[in-house]
Amino acid sequence: MASLPPWIVLDPLLHNWLLEDIGRGDRTTQGLFSPDVGVGQAEWTAKEAGTIAGLPVARRVFELLDRQARFCPVVAEGEWCDRGQVVARLEGSLAALLMGERVALNLAMHLSGIATLTRKYVEQIADLPTRLVDTRKTTPGLRLLEKYATQVGGALNHRLGLDDAVMIKDNHISAAGGIKEAIAYLRSQIPYPLNIEVETETLHQVAQALEHGADIIMLDNMPLDQMRQAVHMIRAARNPIKIEASGNITLASIRSIAETGVDYISSSAPITRSTWLDLSMNLISGDPK
Repeated sequence: MASLPPWIVLDPLLHNWLLEDIGRGDRTTQGLFSPDVGVGQAEWTAKEAGTIAGLPVARRVFELLDRQARFCPVVAEGEWCDRGQVVARLEGSLAALLMGERVALNLAMHLSGIATLTRKYVEQIADLPTRLVDTRKTTPGLRLLEKYATQVGGALNHRLGLDDAVMIKDNHISAAGGIKEAIAYLRSQIPYPLNIEVETETLHQVAQALEHGADIIMLDNMPLDQMRQAVHMIRAARNPIKIEASGNITLASIRSIAETGVDYISSSAPITRSTWLDLSMNLISGDPK
């Protein structure tokens, strides 16, 4: 189940995005209607087919502008919708509906696009035990929501930030003087619950990560034959190390990579290569008195 952070975390972000759009005031809405503008109703419609994500966030946008606003999803979060299908119905202050429209739609379209592409990747390996995970390649300011959208699409979250886990990458290995040195020093420094993941590019590095007690071994940009050898080497050690594959994962390659026996495949593609799912809002009634 996908889980949003609590509103105490998200509300400041939504406030800032609303302020960015509204600025010193909605010149059009405030110029057309009086401050005590009446109630309006609207519908959201999908202009293309895809997986819907971000409806709770959209609802919150309107609630911040009008406490009495009602945002009623017709399509469940994570559900596939067809082109032309009504996604949600809204009721609230006409001013709130018009001022919140762009921010709410932008977020829902972006998150739905991510969920849609994520679902395509997940479906390629749905019958295999390998799980898809996302990465930290996210839009600054949008990480929490983009990673939420990959969950809606069926993926798992990798670390949300640098404080979630230790990942020793090529530059860390070079700066520390080797995998052995990096693992040994970090073991003495990090809090007990944190895992150590080591990024490896060669079978020699895999052997070093195994010898020195890595919790997770990432096979980065390895050819399939080499990846199979690495998986066999790690499994032969008969320890609970998890294996992750990463690097230029595509819809065409993900299944072959999963078939090597890795536990996880990490990819930025569902976020960085997704396109927005086109949604629109249409006012169906209003009482601008």
